[in-house]
Amino acid sequence: MSRSSLSIRPASARPVLRSITHAVPTTTQSKPHSNPRLFHAHETSRMQELDGKPLAAFWQRILGYFIDVLIVVVLWAPVEIIWRRKILHQQDVNVVWNFHEPGNVIFIFLYFGLANFIGNGRTPGKFVARTRAVSLTGPRLSLWQSIERALGYGAAILEGGLGFLQFFWSSNRMCAQDRLAETIVVDERKRRNSAAPHSL
Repeated sequence: MSRSSLSIRPASARPVLRSITHAVPTTTQSKPHSNPRLFHAHETSRMQELDGKPLAAFWQRILGYFIDVLIVVVLWAPVEIIWRRKILHQQDVNVVWNFHEPGNVIFIFLYFGLANFIGNGRTPGKFVARTRAVSLTGPRLSLWQSIERALGYGAAILEGGLGFLQFFWSSNRMCAQDRLAETIVVDERKRRNSAAPHSL
């Protein structure tokens, strides 16, 4: 009985584990699929590149957003006055910033879309706040992602501000515009000592 019990050894565990590890492909060995009908996890390698990046604080994001909105209003006012006087030939011009006005919505949409794309996720407001919107799918923020972020601001506002408050319960501090455009906002301030990425 003792011999038979000694002959039962967990020696077969090693080949089973070896076969499992060979069956699961690693991201370093995987190659992009040329077939468009096959799923390709193109975000995986990009997310590994971003692993450990410090995420922007809520006050940084709010500061950057309000600076950008202020810039939008300053740029929009003279354009609106010129449009009404020269194109519409109005004599009594009374301009009011209102999110319900189509011209205001188009102007702020163009500003955020173009500023994000030209600055690669760093608008003038984000420059002051030392933050940057970073793509989760590629090394650069694409034009479509910039447009989606601009639309995401509208979605966050239409949700009564809840889209911005998603920052507090999202694992990667993603607001509505981040989820829509597949982006995160990183903190680009110079740090004296490297903090643990999960503590931010």
